[in-house]
Amino acid sequence: MNMRERFVNMTMLTDFYEITMANGYLRSGMADVIGYFDAFFRKVPDDGGFAIMAGLEQIIDYIENLHFTDEDIEYLRGKGIFAEEFLEYLRNFEFCCDIWAIEEGMAIFPNEPIIKVRGPIIQAQFIETALLLQFNHQSLVATKTNRIVRAANSRPVMEFGSRRAHGADAAINGARAAYIAGCSGTACTISDVVYGVPALGTMAHSWVQLFESEYDAFAAYAREYPQNCVLLVDTYDVLKSGVPNAIRVFNDVLAPMGYRPKGIRIDSGDITYLATKAREMLDDAGFPDCTICASNSLDEHLIREMLLSGAPLDSFGVGERLITASSAPTFGGVYKLAAIDRDGQHIPKIKISENVAKLTWPGNKEVWRLFDRDTGKAIADVVTLAGEVIDDTKPYEIFDAEFTWKRKVCENFRAQQLLKPIFVAGKRVYDCPPLSEIRARCTESVSTLWREVTRFENPHEYYVDYSQDLWDLRQRLISEIKKSTRS
Repeated sequence: MNMRERFVNMTMLTDFYEITMANGYLRSGMADVIGYFDAFFRKVPDDGGFAIMAGLEQIIDYIENLHFTDEDIEYLRGKGIFAEEFLEYLRNFEFCCDIWAIEEGMAIFPNEPIIKVRGPIIQAQFIETALLLQFNHQSLVATKTNRIVRAANSRPVMEFGSRRAHGADAAINGARAAYIAGCSGTACTISDVVYGVPALGTMAHSWVQLFESEYDAFAAYAREYPQNCVLLVDTYDVLKSGVPNAIRVFNDVLAPMGYRPKGIRIDSGDITYLATKAREMLDDAGFPDCTICASNSLDEHLIREMLLSGAPLDSFGVGERLITASSAPTFGGVYKLAAIDRDGQHIPKIKISENVAKLTWPGNKEVWRLFDRDTGKAIADVVTLAGEVIDDTKPYEIFDAEFTWKRKVCENFRAQQLLKPIFVAGKRVYDCPPLSEIRARCTESVSTLWREVTRFENPHEYYVDYSQDLWDLRQRLISEIKKSTRS
């Protein structure tokens, strides 16, 4: 297997029990049972009010390259536990499931289907691991990034996390997710090559240290990149050395070439204090248009505090706390069976747990978002059974699934179905939009949320409600299962 094939074909990127179950389904005569699976998450990271959907394009790539090589077959044969008819099935494997998903960039909420898969159980079950991997990772990074970008209050945020990411894929796809959620660009060059995420960057401290003096380092860089001269000023002393030498270079090198400086970057120390003093020095020297960028282990809370303290910062470089989502490093998306079609019958399925939060919602479902026609703001999401229609020409009552007495009649609203068809009978029917379009969708989707939902501390809980028919179905299944376990 050459390296390109190994990179593209990630079929064996799966939990081993997906394979043992697939073999069991085939041997038990259940391979052709049609299963319905929902991918969803239970809790927004950082106790936030919403998350951002990302990772769909990589899920599509995985599905379209899903095939078992001769090496894969021999590896499984070597385990000594799989039937030859199963290995032959894998050799002739052809994906034929239907997949629906909420589009990338959309605001998403707990306990609603984000991705829905329908197809032969042997296939629909198998893709669980890779599907969740992409959904969980990129949605996590996108959600964290969006918090950071909103804290920056329209100032550019650059993703600087490659060297602290959890592996190459995390760096590459993490930069993609960060761009979707609002970052202006990335330090990860290959993400520009692969996805078109703008690659950005200037110099490291080592550049400054290499030269005989800080002035010489700045001058050499300015001569080489006069159109985009951003100087790192904290290698030795920001106020006594870095900023004064930057100003000298702006006057000695850039001005004679006919250029203005783009900025300075501060990567250590009390950034609020240093930026304030640096701003005064730059203004006094005639460079009010020279921007100040801050970096150094930043997150949404530090950025917000610096800006509230009056720090004159124009942009931010954010690395490890963004790319690893360090304050909440897991997304918690899950993949659960919701129904099966067998012997001509549609049979809803439910998982019951002593932990109420792990109760699932049965059946083949749709997700709707209701928007107020006057304000354009999102009112609630409603999960219904497939085939139910929310008629937005008539009043529609929503209610809390746990506290059912909490009800609201929605009027003058627009209803939008969120799950879009991605694959039909194994064939892709969805064209992935340009990354710029996904990024714009994210901005627009977040703008439809009330400020109470988007605040960082104690956000208002956005309503995810369930239709009366779906709620009734769930209650009936719970009662039937409880009754059967007592008998």
